[in-house]
Amino acid sequence: MIIQDDKKRLFTLQTRNTTYQLKADQNGVLLHTYYGPKVQGGDLSRLIRFADRGFSPNPNEVGNDRTYSLDTLPQEYSGSGAGDFRLSSLELELPDGSYVADLRYVDAKLQSGKYTLEGLPAFFGSDEDADTLVITMEDAAAHVRVELLYGVFEAYDLITRAVRIVNCGDKPVRLRRAASLCLDFPSADLDFITFDGGHVKERSLHRAHLRHGVQSVGSIRGISSHQHNPFVMLCEPGADEEHGTCYGAALLYSGNFEASVERCQFEDARLTLGIHPYHFCWTLEAGQAFTTPEAALLCSPNGFGQMSRQFHRAIRAHLLRDVWQNRRKPVLVNSWEAFYFDYDHERLLRFAKESAALGVELFVLDDGWFGHRDDDSSSLGDWWVNEKKLPGGLGALTAEINQLGMEFGLWVEPEMVSEDSCLYREHPDWVLNPSDRPCTRGRYQLVLDYTREEVRDYIFQALQKLLDNANVSYLKWDMNRALTQVWSAALPAERQGEVYHRFVLGVYDLLERVRQANPNTLIEGCSGGGGRFDMGMLYYTPQIWCSDNTDAIDRLSIQYGTSFAYPPSTMGAHVSVVPNEQTGRSVPMETRATVAMSGTFGYELDLGALPEQEKDMVVQQIQAYKESYDLIQTGDYYRLSAPTPDGAPTAWLHVSTDRRTALLCVVAGQTHAGPPFRQVKLRGLDPTLQYRLTGDDTPWPGDVLMQAGYPLPMLEEYHCLRLWLKAE
Repeated sequence: MIIQDDKKRLFTLQTRNTTYQLKADQNGVLLHTYYGPKVQGGDLSRLIRFADRGFSPNPNEVGNDRTYSLDTLPQEYSGSGAGDFRLSSLELELPDGSYVADLRYVDAKLQSGKYTLEGLPAFFGSDEDADTLVITMEDAAAHVRVELLYGVFEAYDLITRAVRIVNCGDKPVRLRRAASLCLDFPSADLDFITFDGGHVKERSLHRAHLRHGVQSVGSIRGISSHQHNPFVMLCEPGADEEHGTCYGAALLYSGNFEASVERCQFEDARLTLGIHPYHFCWTLEAGQAFTTPEAALLCSPNGFGQMSRQFHRAIRAHLLRDVWQNRRKPVLVNSWEAFYFDYDHERLLRFAKESAALGVELFVLDDGWFGHRDDDSSSLGDWWVNEKKLPGGLGALTAEINQLGMEFGLWVEPEMVSEDSCLYREHPDWVLNPSDRPCTRGRYQLVLDYTREEVRDYIFQALQKLLDNANVSYLKWDMNRALTQVWSAALPAERQGEVYHRFVLGVYDLLERVRQANPNTLIEGCSGGGGRFDMGMLYYTPQIWCSDNTDAIDRLSIQYGTSFAYPPSTMGAHVSVVPNEQTGRSVPMETRATVAMSGTFGYELDLGALPEQEKDMVVQQIQAYKESYDLIQTGDYYRLSAPTPDGAPTAWLHVSTDRRTALLCVVAGQTHAGPPFRQVKLRGLDPTLQYRLTGDDTPWPGDVLMQAGYPLPMLEEYHCLRLWLKAE
């Protein structure tokens, strides 16, 4: 709900549990007055105080009032060069060579439903689900208008923000920075939480108290990256899963981003989130507009868990466009770790028959089926079938797979090209690279220039020809290198600062075209695993391969960190071979399945090579997955304990929305001599109900399970426990 007081120019955004307020003051400065646990309202600008602060200048409107300074006021969208020396949201290069952005309030309007962003991902909502507030501001001297867009999803405590910047003058203006979100806090006594790592070790939680100065994470790799995720949190120092106020902020964007927080001189704090200014310079011709990516903001008065569950619900209901949303996703097997490039038609068919006999429902053919690709050094861009490997093409193979009762999936990497390819030999200028420089390779491949429509058209037509001739229900869309030598032959020198962003827009454009042309095909995102795991990509690919690291113990940490913003239904997770190919660790089959089932679930190994006992286990696991599918994919997720190196078990819980059914999962850590007795306190149950647990004839009261805990058995190293709880 949005409450507008035109007389006071006061706007209050009320959600189920939180309040967000902003106000245009007597000078037209848009103040941020409050964001936090729900309050009944009123004009909260009374919380703002004024004082004469040395070296904090005063705008012209206030004359000699030395107590009024942009440098000390909590602002809704900060400018630059006009007296606020904290983190800026907007930086302009104006025709006269000046770099000033100084915004003042113009007007506001309310709309039913959720605003949309052309060419960019965004949460969607109907008139019943969401409301929109549009605040218009302007820098009169620069002839620049800025529209601040707010979407309010009351039931989810979700507030979205985006910015539209318009050049209303008659000369070009250049954007040097255009953040999507600016959020000021009255106190800097906060912890900053980020999710960092690298390839095969993504999204580890890191928490640090704000120090003076600027702390930031981001990516200049052209993708959101394995190293840092475009989701961050700020919270009270004592906040945990169930207690304390915390704020989560995510950027719906799959390219370069920056999340910065500044602890300022007067012990307040400012958070900004948006496109990274590295090599960003966007020219706005007269009358043109630029729209920033959307930011999603959520406050929880009751700890991290509530924040995560609200994000999960909102993402599932208002971001994912999943062709299998209303039916169970099939259990898949992927050929990659089974064969890599070493296969032919007969070997694949044998693999599919053995998998189908165990209950697998979707066969995914990974890399190696196209061009003359027998390793990763050739053929990207040549999206036609290698008929030496697959006589009769994909149509023949998919027909045989379908006859086994299985659906068919296919791996592609459409944003890349190999130098050893027909496409590159015909169009060497179609890659990102200055013409007078040698190429920088990654995985023997170069990056196609997706800023160019003709490149996207070519790839779309090549992919669509494949999809038109084969019954493909699942497409794995991979991207296996960062961007370097980011220069486009299609743009003039003064517009090369637009290439990074135009590349992302091009990726989104092609993904949307493929989705529209193939409405019954699910696309799973991937970038060397989790290198592009962000809410922007989820809008086009409603599940993403969580990490190339399939070791179940490492996956505990990866999936734990991922879960703070992203629901289990979005996490691609498979059972793979042991010893694991990334870590060399051997983990029991039951544990590998338990971890993978808290994701989209599948297998990535040669099922036919398993001993008979493990084949029987596969049959049982698939049945267990089907029985728990609805609960895991649509229920509430509770982190009960974090993965630690000290041998303590990792535990999590899936709870149905009516709180009558739950599934407890526990994985033991390393074994040490003299282990302690351990218990785990459950969450999310109904304290008034009695729950019967798997294998226990005596029911447990819900309040006992949550307050006293459930006593865990002594588990062997890396073994697991998977218990159903059902209310009587």
